[in-house]
Amino acid sequence: MKPVLICQVTILLGLVIVARLGYAIELSSSEYTLNQVVQLALQHNPVMSGAEAVVEQSQGQRVTAGAYLNPTIIGSAGRGSIRDPRTGVSVTERTITVEQPLEWLGKRAARQRAADAGLAGALAGMEETKVMVTAEVKAAFFQLLFAQHEAQLARENMKTVEDLVKLVSARVSTREAPKFELVKATVELQKSKKDLARADNALLVARAKLNTVTGKTLGEGFAIQGEFETVRSGLDLGLLTEQALDRHPALRRQQHVVEEAEFTIEQERASRIPNVAVIGQYHREAGDESITGGLSVPLPIWYRRQGEIGAAMGTHRWAQAERARMQQELEQTITQHFQEVRTAQAQMQVFEQGLLFQAKEALDIAQFSFRHGVASLLEVIDAQRVYRQTLLEYTQSRVDHSIALVRLERAVGGLP
Repeated sequence: MKPVLICQVTILLGLVIVARLGYAIELSSSEYTLNQVVQLALQHNPVMSGAEAVVEQSQGQRVTAGAYLNPTIIGSAGRGSIRDPRTGVSVTERTITVEQPLEWLGKRAARQRAADAGLAGALAGMEETKVMVTAEVKAAFFQLLFAQHEAQLARENMKTVEDLVKLVSARVSTREAPKFELVKATVELQKSKKDLARADNALLVARAKLNTVTGKTLGEGFAIQGEFETVRSGLDLGLLTEQALDRHPALRRQQHVVEEAEFTIEQERASRIPNVAVIGQYHREAGDESITGGLSVPLPIWYRRQGEIGAAMGTHRWAQAERARMQQELEQTITQHFQEVRTAQAQMQVFEQGLLFQAKEALDIAQFSFRHGVASLLEVIDAQRVYRQTLLEYTQSRVDHSIALVRLERAVGGLP
């Protein structure tokens, strides 16, 4: 029974190992869609962690702003006696002092409102970070798509040139073509290999970029699945600008910065009235015992926080100017990216409405004519280059259109 049992255990372990290996291979070769990549980036990108940390910091500052001032207790004790041999009184003398500072309600309320505005600004900043990270991920995704298309075109071009070299070599061997035709074809093959190497390098860089913006959660053997953005109709520059000015997270964040500065001015002005402190004291000494109360009031005679008030007003003016600058820059950016989208769409239409077909038709004619001895090798090579360049430029126009839409979405804060 023991050998049988050992054999069964061995088989079971082997099946488990194979299953785990298959699972690991499946994970390493997972295909990610654009939405999946965006979600991974929002969860693991360090920039998002930084934005969350800012929110936590603002929440802590909000708690601090609502805190009350703590009291102070001072105690002292020691042996004491009356220096009179007739009495012989000797006691433990002690003094206990309790001091409670009191803050003016207006100062605390202004500080709380400033902290609330700071927290609201941090939350808006987190939304802004989401918009920025999403745009960065989408741009990297489309760049990787373009790199994949470019590498695929380079491989197809090299395969076509290799077939051409074989055909020319056969003609040279039968003396139907001179030897320099084979030299030309061989040189063209070397160029196609060089183009493929460059495209593969660009593909590696694009993969590394996308893996980086997702916090390197994609792994090394990942693949993506998706297409470029399609043409969006109905985009209106005026409506997009109005939408951005109304609810873009960057402008909302800066508006909260302005509000925080306003409440800080109120706080500094309220701080001209100093905090008072209520004091209670119990004192016991040889021959005497007392309970007293008092009030401590600082007198703002020489200085009434002119510097702090001036600094707060300067910060408020800077925040207002920064808000105006951001608004103007946002309008200019939206206009720029809107025009980029329209330009890319027009370029795509040029290719789709005939240029692609014409380039492919010219290549087919050149290849057919070359096989029948009508066209020269140079004509075939030129037609092949033109066709490949046309496909590459068309793909470039598609990625330009997709990235322009991504940038427009980032500038608007989200497309309808």
